[in-house]
Amino acid sequence: MKPTTSSRPLRVGMISLGCAKNLVDAEIMLGSLLKSGVEITNDAAAADAVIVNTCSFIDSAQEESVDTILESVELRDANQRGQAVIVSGCLSQRFREELPQLMPEVDAFMGIDQVAHVGDIVGKAIAARSARSQKPEARSQKKKVTARLNELEKNRDLSAHEKEESLRGTDKFGKTRRVVSAKPSSILHPPSSPLLDVTARPVFIPDFETPRFRLTPRHFAYLKIAEGCNHPCSFCIIPRMRGSHRSRTQADIVAEAKALIADGVKEINLISQDSTYYGLDLRPNHSRAISSPEKFSAAAKSLATDATTICTLLRELNSLKGDFWIRLLYTHPAHWTDELIATIAACQKVARYVDIPLQHIHENMLERMRRETSQQYIVDLIARIRAGIPGIALRTTFIVGFPGETEASFNTLLDFIRDTKFERLGVFAYSQEDGTRAGAMSGQISDKVKQKRRELAMAAQHQVAVAVSESFVGRELKVLIEGTANAKQLQQANVSSWEHGLMRESEALNSQLSTKNYLVARGEADAPDIDGRVYVRGKLPVGEFARVKVVGHTDYDLIATVP
Repeated sequence: MKPTTSSRPLRVGMISLGCAKNLVDAEIMLGSLLKSGVEITNDAAAADAVIVNTCSFIDSAQEESVDTILESVELRDANQRGQAVIVSGCLSQRFREELPQLMPEVDAFMGIDQVAHVGDIVGKAIAARSARSQKPEARSQKKKVTARLNELEKNRDLSAHEKEESLRGTDKFGKTRRVVSAKPSSILHPPSSPLLDVTARPVFIPDFETPRFRLTPRHFAYLKIAEGCNHPCSFCIIPRMRGSHRSRTQADIVAEAKALIADGVKEINLISQDSTYYGLDLRPNHSRAISSPEKFSAAAKSLATDATTICTLLRELNSLKGDFWIRLLYTHPAHWTDELIATIAACQKVARYVDIPLQHIHENMLERMRRETSQQYIVDLIARIRAGIPGIALRTTFIVGFPGETEASFNTLLDFIRDTKFERLGVFAYSQEDGTRAGAMSGQISDKVKQKRRELAMAAQHQVAVAVSESFVGRELKVLIEGTANAKQLQQANVSSWEHGLMRESEALNSQLSTKNYLVARGEADAPDIDGRVYVRGKLPVGEFARVKVVGHTDYDLIATVP
């Protein structure tokens, strides 16, 4: 039976914030809603419910999430008081017990484990809203909400297993509990507080049978191969929000890839919190405490010959029929092996592109960040990757202004950026996250110094980026045509991501580029939404591969023609 109002199916709108992994969660929610007979609408005023899929990665992302929630509530109160506002994603996971008290005007909070059951939650939230809308409600203020969230994290008493040094190797870490404040029967007498359906430690991972409605253009898609993370990075809150690493089976991923290719997808972007760890948790009696390069290498070497790894997955995906790219995102430097390097080199459909967040290079900073890699290990790894995969484009991110970062350690990072010449690079100014080890560290650095260091790091990379762009002039490239762009769109180009840092600043493109219409394309070295673009003069079919000749460049982008 389809969920309906008195005369039509329910209508639901959605706002999704954050990274590509969160986007896949949004796609799953939309797919589940469509399967249950709900209509999806882009007109918030016409929706019976609006879902805000939130991010809580860093303070800025969290503030954006709070802003969006309160704006949705304000629009609801102004235009349609019977509309339910539902909050999903990482903010709900991080503050699952506190949010109902902080934002009582929200009708439901749901967690990551609940994305495939969103239809039930929407129905309950709308039923409860119909009664709540008859009464005047207090309205939360952003400053009070964000201040309280920060205070809660600062004063949070971490459970014993979160304090343990072997955090991601304990049995307790993977255990979950479900927090529900409104049982189904209570809908007959709607509660005064929001519905809360959040699992404390998420365990959900989608499979091929999970309904999904893609929000990306037809020619590319994100394919989530795993969820969660086992790393102990001192600055990161993700493992606590997303749970322990859990891989999908290889057969299930391949089945989804085949369906995507049959649907016209030309680029499959493999995503997870740590794609290089893929499959290691599927081995019998696995231990999570293998984050260091030495332990990971030993575990990988001890695997059975038919064990599932990122290498076996890449090889099988590469063997599928069709003309498409496979892009490997979110790799961890501690989990690279010689086999992975050889596999990428041998698989022609795997894009010559590696996303490998390093975060820093100074020895003391790596230790304080608990990155489990040394400076020499990183230098050697980059040399091995570049030697083993000719033409590879390396993308990384760095954090500047981390607690205890001295001028000397920052200058070491600057020298590393200049010397290594990463083809793609983003920089974060450190965000002090309460509830993390780094948030409580001594040696916190002022925002002014952090921003100045970020500017200096971006300036160093700017010089590298110009040289990289210039090196492409005169070459022919295989590109994927994204669409068209006019001069105004070109001048407003600005790419950013909460997980990749700001890639480039807004730039006024030269007169040659801004006086004509261009096609927008991407090469193998350009991941969707976060990297540079290739602007092509000429007529080519959108969503297809093409050969173009590079005739010029801006600081971060290439200009090409049809040869």
